[in-house]
Amino acid sequence: MLRPLCVVALCASFAAAAKVYPSALAHGMGDSCFNAGMKEITALVGKTLDTYATCVPTGATLAEDTNNGFFMTMNKNVDAFAAAVRNDTGLAGGFNCVGFSQGNSVCRGYVQRYNDPPVKNVLSVHGTVVGVAAFPHCDPTGLMGPVCRLVASLAGDAAYTALTQGLLFQIDYYRDPLRVTSDAYKAHSELAAWNNEGNVVNETYKRNFVSVDKWIMVKAEKDTMIHPNEGEHWGAFADGSLKKVLPMRETPWYVEDLFGLKTVDERGGIFFNATAGDHMQFTKEELVAWLEYYFL
Repeated sequence: MLRPLCVVALCASFAAAAKVYPSALAHGMGDSCFNAGMKEITALVGKTLDTYATCVPTGATLAEDTNNGFFMTMNKNVDAFAAAVRNDTGLAGGFNCVGFSQGNSVCRGYVQRYNDPPVKNVLSVHGTVVGVAAFPHCDPTGLMGPVCRLVASLAGDAAYTALTQGLLFQIDYYRDPLRVTSDAYKAHSELAAWNNEGNVVNETYKRNFVSVDKWIMVKAEKDTMIHPNEGEHWGAFADGSLKKVLPMRETPWYVEDLFGLKTVDERGGIFFNATAGDHMQFTKEELVAWLEYYFL
């Protein structure tokens, strides 16, 4: 359910009683920690929580960090993020991971594949956490549905090989509902491995996922980049369909608790919120309110 925004006085009383952790930020596709916008957001997070905050790049320069968001695989981005986190003494005692768009795949991957030092809470703003099933601005359920479904199908033909999974970050979280039961998806998809949908079940991924106190999921109600946008709330297209959308509790990974989502939800650790507009359209005031309410 949607949570109310924080009343300042109430937040202040919570802050006095609760430990406030530092924050590591993960940027979205086409962005960089070296850009002025991410620097401003990082400073705002630190100021709001009155604690250490840092944007963690996966490259040493603006160009490298930006390019790695395209041409470095999802797993390797997570590896680079983890190495940077472990070299940052400000994060050594545990931290909150704040992700924007594609950066939430990095937050999720870090939790499941590393989580040392541990993530205490995740704030996912318009995140690609369980993948996408269509190209940006091409909604399979919209006016251009037949064309978009054809494009998605053609992409799915090429997505699940050892070669193509190593080409682009975005291919690695492409989840084609028409192919999720195929041998190719199970054998080669990095996302399938994270979801424990593949040929090997990784209990560490589940154990690490459930160790996070709160997963705070913010969806853009009119998102034109991520399809279906219910994925930002752990939902997905039904297997075999590019039309029927399942909410979180009806997805196979929730019903079978493949990576711990049901476990976290049943103990009250999944929180939903939403913004009214398109992808990455949120205000500083909304960000501050999420931080105050959920982290303080």
